[in-house]
Amino acid sequence: MACHILFFALLALASSHVNVMASDPSQLQDFCVADLKSPVLVNGFVCKPPMHVTADDFFFSGLDKPGNTSNQLGSKVTQVNVNQIAGLNTLGISLARIDYAPYGLNPPHTHPRATEILTVLEGTLYVGFVTSNTNNGNLLFTKMLKKGDVFVFPEGLIHFQFNHGSTPAVAIAALSSQNPGVITIANAVFGSNPPISDAVLAKAFQVGQDTIKYLQAQFWMDNN
Repeated sequence: MACHILFFALLALASSHVNVMASDPSQLQDFCVADLKSPVLVNGFVCKPPMHVTADDFFFSGLDKPGNTSNQLGSKVTQVNVNQIAGLNTLGISLARIDYAPYGLNPPHTHPRATEILTVLEGTLYVGFVTSNTNNGNLLFTKMLKKGDVFVFPEGLIHFQFNHGSTPAVAIAALSSQNPGVITIANAVFGSNPPISDAVLAKAFQVGQDTIKYLQAQFWMDNN
């Protein structure tokens, strides 16, 4: 019996260690302000010497200003991650403001390193995410959100937001990584550089190569 208890305790400890390693590493000091100009490459950013750190390293201004939604998608993401606030380095958190024109779309995308929690500040949004492959296919979870509503997009899953109303909408997203990354699905598949072989995409999507060439010829804009 004691052996069984010890085995499960070690299993739980190992599982906990794996979960910790699966997200941003924890800081080992009060802060590690990113030195964005350092030529040293690490998983994240090296720290500035503490004597060179100022209050501005923990500061960002301008999130009250609407993003420019005059584009094909009708949306604009204003990111506030370690590239904008160097003091976020090693802290495992960031955020973004998303502005939506009437019927604007934040297109299907994924954050490979972060879970996202979205809060609607103004307007109405139709949001959703798709699961990874299961025996029942890829399951879609959607919800219509109004002002004050909150929705979670699990880490790494494809998700989207669509302004379902005729007035502008605004949301704030918090993300569980200092540098969550973003992969916009259409851009990555049809707008990669160099392009993915049209024969590969034609086979994958079960359409003709002319359709693939047409899609690859489009301008796949980035709203970030």
